[in-house]
Amino acid sequence: MKCCHFSVVGFFLSALVASAAAESPVPPDQEMNFLEILAKGGIMMYPLGVMSVITVLLILIFLLTIRRNAIVSDRFMNSVESMIQKRDFLGLTTLSHRRNECMARVTQKTLDFMVANPGTAFENIREIAQTEGSHQAGTLTSRITYLADIGAIAPMVGLLGTVFGMIEAFMQIYSGQVQGVREMGLAEGVSKALIATAGGLAISIPALAFYSIFRGRVQKYVSELEAACTHFVILLQAQLERQPAQSYANPVQRAREDYAMPVASPLTAERPDLHGI
Repeated sequence: MKCCHFSVVGFFLSALVASAAAESPVPPDQEMNFLEILAKGGIMMYPLGVMSVITVLLILIFLLTIRRNAIVSDRFMNSVESMIQKRDFLGLTTLSHRRNECMARVTQKTLDFMVANPGTAFENIREIAQTEGSHQAGTLTSRITYLADIGAIAPMVGLLGTVFGMIEAFMQIYSGQVQGVREMGLAEGVSKALIATAGGLAISIPALAFYSIFRGRVQKYVSELEAACTHFVILLQAQLERQPAQSYANPVQRAREDYAMPVASPLTAERPDLHGI
């Protein structure tokens, strides 16, 4: 009976000692910070670190550049409509050179083509505007695909680090360099492998999430850019068709001539014989 009591007391004492040892803090010399944990991930942590920096930079750049005023702004479109109605093509060309947005580049390319190719058919002018609009839309779409590429490559790099860690662990066990229980030697290599995998996923998840956000923005702004290009072409066609055939062959030159053309007096208009006076 006494032996039974002693065994129960010993059980509780051992339980208390075990719980105290479990709750006791880890000695300071065994604690590791975040950077030390990443350093134990192996050589593949270096390319993962480079990809993480590139991902952060791309996200910041896209947040600043992929916005509506950088694609097509209401202020610029109002200026375009007003200048085309006034046939101020020279002023519109100057304004397009100063503005840094996609619609301004479309306007600039179209007007430059009209100046360089006087007398061309309006179908060619329309084709230039549509081609430049497609080019600007393709540029926006291709820029954000870098995030999708990083999101796809980062897990692969982490998986490669996982393979390296597992190979190293099993090679150590096979060579007999691990002292004590072999499973304890395996734990170090497995931890290195898991750190590399976690690093790859930590980069891939935010990259793909922001790629989805920016893809939605780009699709919305590309639709607005297409609508603005169509509006610009229709306004330009309507104004050019109102002019005589010889006058809209070069609208910028026509604007310069209208600005410098003298006004004829009523007297010379009624009496042709007085033109030489």
